Amino acid sequence: MTDTHSASSAPHHEVPTFGNPDEPAEGTINTRDDPRSNTMGGPRNPVIESQFPSQMDAPATDISTQPFFWSSFNISPRRQQKGGWARELTQADFSISDEISGVNMYLAPGGVRELHWHQTAEWAIMTRGRCRVTTLDRHGRPSVEDVEAGDLWYFPPGLPHSLQGLGPDGAEFVIAFDDGAQSESNTLLITDWFAHTPPDILAKNFGMPVETFANIPLHNLWIFQADEPGDLAADKAAAKVVEGTEPVIFRLGKSPKILNNSGGSIQIADSSNFKIATNVATALVTVEPGGMREMHWHPNADEWQYYLRGSARMTVFNTGPKATTNDFRAGDVGVVRRNLGHYVENTGDDVLQFVEVFRSDHYEEVSLANWLSHLPPALVSQHLNIDPSVLAKFPQGTRGIVPLSNG
Repeated sequence: MTDTHSASSAPHHEVPTFGNPDEPAEGTINTRDDPRSNTMGGPRNPVIESQFPSQMDAPATDISTQPFFWSSFNISPRRQQKGGWARELTQADFSISDEISGVNMYLAPGGVRELHWHQTAEWAIMTRGRCRVTTLDRHGRPSVEDVEAGDLWYFPPGLPHSLQGLGPDGAEFVIAFDDGAQSESNTLLITDWFAHTPPDILAKNFGMPVETFANIPLHNLWIFQADEPGDLAADKAAAKVVEGTEPVIFRLGKSPKILNNSGGSIQIADSSNFKIATNVATALVTVEPGGMREMHWHPNADEWQYYLRGSARMTVFNTGPKATTNDFRAGDVGVVRRNLGHYVENTGDDVLQFVEVFRSDHYEEVSLANWLSHLPPALVSQHLNIDPSVLAKFPQGTRGIVPLSNG
């Protein structure tokens, strides 16, 4: 009998080696002796491909597939009005993100996000410009504050608020809601309520003639252009702001760094230092060029990331095993499921900065290096086949950011 399969046509698989652990190996290493297998001759979009080098040529340590954990406000359509715009990423757009939905919004100087409230908690970080924020706390006490880049606000579900851009540049910010299904277009707006309440009820409620409400808007304003607000102190006096109002503002960018070394820093805002934030915890992560957010995971919540500056790559390690690497730039959003191991490496020449947002009242992480440094060395040695004398030189404790080699 003749063998119809020649030796030359038999599959060739790389033998597992350090940095290439799978059999058969995954990735372009399989095509080293047959580059035809890597041909991509069909329709292509080189612009998009250039943004995802780790998808086009994955590390040989990547294996299998898992839910796509990259998205971006850069691909989200903008809803524009006179006075500003917004674009969003909900679970409908980004299926893995079921704990957090996000909104990127801009308000021109004087532009107003009309008086409203939500059925979910609202967290936000200012990324550019200045904004005037009004709200009531849970005891009905008013607050009027100005915020700038690096500041946070937090509104518990149901608390009414407004946002208005200040000069000269207006206000740009990113909002996170503690429900992946929450849409910026699904809010409780004061104009909608007025327009859909019988005029005699409005008159009775406010003790005014029915004619008082004859010219109310019949459609919601959402975002609209108004006069720029005046002096903050005057607005506080007019709103009858009193001492003791529960703070809804936190100056994260100016807060102490809980972890800080030559590779970068981490700043935290959660209910331990931002008392009102009982359902959203935050880390502001800064990574210097050449630095890396150390290998770690979060046991208490999914991590929703927003990239403020720079470029990065992240590998997410999942059960299976599965390991997938992706690339991120300013304006992009990532999600890492709770308990999944990951790192974030600065791949550019600029500082990398991003926020980690969690649906939790507190920030929590497990550092791989910290765990290994608190185990009997013989146990680790037998797992990893590394001599205990070498393990003794491993980093001790949680660093947050890997120090630079000269750090």
